[in-house]
Amino acid sequence: MFGRKKDAAVAENPAEQAAEEQRLRSAGKGVPTPKRSVQEAARKRPLVPNDRKAAREANRLARREEQMRMRRALENGDERHLPFRDKGPARRYVRDYVDARWNVAEFLMFAALVFVVLSFVPNLTFQGYVMLTFWVIILAVVVDCLLLRRKLKARLTEKFGEPGRGDLWYGISRAMQIRRLRLPKTQVGRGQYPA
Repeated sequence: MFGRKKDAAVAENPAEQAAEEQRLRSAGKGVPTPKRSVQEAARKRPLVPNDRKAAREANRLARREEQMRMRRALENGDERHLPFRDKGPARRYVRDYVDARWNVAEFLMFAALVFVVLSFVPNLTFQGYVMLTFWVIILAVVVDCLLLRRKLKARLTEKFGEPGRGDLWYGISRAMQIRRLRLPKTQVGRGQYPA
């Protein structure tokens, strides 16, 4: 009975409650363990802050700072702030291997653009050749991606054991991007394969 009045008095004033909690924590041995209700009350935080506008502004600034950190990491390859899909030594190896290689798939967008422009030529024979050339390029991209997958699997197995889930697709999708537009930015030159 006596303890309830003391707990109620502490629960009424949050500043006193925090001071009491701090005193009990720092007291060490010889001091009774604080009651569960006191410990729970000390951990409680309001679900909605008193100043919602300031909280929203702080949240927006924190989100913007995190995005800027991630953007800088994508520019310079800083592993600590990269997005989850790009983190890890295996992913770094895949990026470096793909970036060191000449990939047919990275030129597919340029070929598609040329195909669209040339498809406006009114000559049907010429359009047939253009279409055939485009399908040959598509076939070359598929073969190149299959070869890349096979080589990446062998290299990753040799270096890291079994490739992680999604590592091979990560390499193929990176090979399909235009080299200058890849994120994280390329860190190696052509022919500088990772060890």
